[in-house]
Amino acid sequence: MSWTKFKPRSSPTPNASCDLSYWLALSRAPGVGSRTFLNLLETHSPAQLFSESSSALAALGLNPAAIEAIKNPDWHIIDNDLSWSTQSGHHLITLNHPLYPEQLKQISDPPPVLFVRGQVDLLSGPQIAIVGSRNPSTLGRETAFEFAKALSAHGFVISSGLALGIDAAGHEGALHAQGPTIAVVGTGPDRIYPAVNKNLASRIIEQGAIVTELPPGTPAKAHHFPRRNRIISGLCQGLLVVEAAKESGSLISARLALEQNREVFAIPGSIHNPLARGCNALIREGAKLVETVQDIIEELHQYYQKDTNYAPTPKQSMLDLEQQTLLNLVMYDPISIDYLVEKTGKSVEMIASMLLILELNGYISAVAGGCYTRIK
Repeated sequence: MSWTKFKPRSSPTPNASCDLSYWLALSRAPGVGSRTFLNLLETHSPAQLFSESSSALAALGLNPAAIEAIKNPDWHIIDNDLSWSTQSGHHLITLNHPLYPEQLKQISDPPPVLFVRGQVDLLSGPQIAIVGSRNPSTLGRETAFEFAKALSAHGFVISSGLALGIDAAGHEGALHAQGPTIAVVGTGPDRIYPAVNKNLASRIIEQGAIVTELPPGTPAKAHHFPRRNRIISGLCQGLLVVEAAKESGSLISARLALEQNREVFAIPGSIHNPLARGCNALIREGAKLVETVQDIIEELHQYYQKDTNYAPTPKQSMLDLEQQTLLNLVMYDPISIDYLVEKTGKSVEMIASMLLILELNGYISAVAGGCYTRIK
C-alpha cells in the first residue's frame, strides 16, 4: 500500500496502526533533527516512542521541548500533512518506504521523511546535480543549460535546487530536452521560493518532481538551504559546479558530495573571473576538470545510456567576414574596445557597431568595465 493513499483521521487521537502519523509527529518535534531521529530508530519505532514515559524519553537524550511534543502531539497539524499526501501527485515517503531512494540512504543523515510532488520514482534514477551561482554570467547560464540538455538526452535525471541562476538554467536545459528534472527545495512542498520560479516549478512537477524534507506550510528560511544541499548531493551520482564564487553556497554542496563519495565535476574559468574561483578551487582539491559532456560520461559510464536522438544542431554563421574576424579576437576573458581598435585598425564607432551586432546575435556579452566576453 502506498503512503499516498493514507486517509486523514477524523479523530484527533491516532489509531495505533497509523504508523505514518508517528513518523510525522516525531519529525515535527523541536530538537529532533535527522540525526537524532535516526539514533532513536536504532532502539524504537516512532510509534513505540509515543508510548514511552517522560523519564524514558529523557533517558534517550531528548530535551524537554521534544518530550512535551511527543507526550502532547498536535494531531490536527499531522492530519493536515496526511491530507496533503492524499492529493493527486503528492507523495509522502519515510525512510523505511520501498520508494525511498537507496542513494540517499547512504549519507550520514538522510531525511526520515520526504514530501514529493510529481514523479516519485525519479528519485531513484541516475542523477547529475548541476549547481552554481545565483548571479551567473551569460556564458555560465548557457553552459549550465547546454550541459543539462545534453546529459538529460543521455538518460540522466538533472537535479538542482530551484534557485535563480545556474540552478534554474540546469532545470530549463533538462526540460528543453524533454527529460526529467528534480528540484530539491528549502521550503514546504506547497511553497515556491523564489516566487519568480513559480512557472518553472509547475513545469518541473509535470515533467519531474519537487522534493523536500520540510512539511507543508514551511516558509523559506536561511538555515534550510545548507540542509537542503545535502539532499541534492545525496540523491545524485555526480555533481557539476558551473560557476561559483570562492565563498559560494554551491561549494557546500560540492564538499558534501565529496564527503558522500559522489563524483564532483567543475568547469574551470579565467583567473580574472570571480565566478570561476570556486570551481578552480574545487579542481585543486580533486574535482574533475570538465570541458565536455564526455568528461562526465567517462566517470559515470555505468549509468550512461547511449542516446540515439540527441545531436547538437550545427548553426550556420550569419556573420559577414569582418564580423567573424572581430569575433575571433574576442576571447572568453574580458576584452576592451581599445584592444580591438588597436588590433583591427578600425575606428571606435565601427568596432562599437559591430560589437552590438555580435551581442544581439548572442555571440558576446557586455561585462563590467566597458569590456566584452565571448559566449559562443
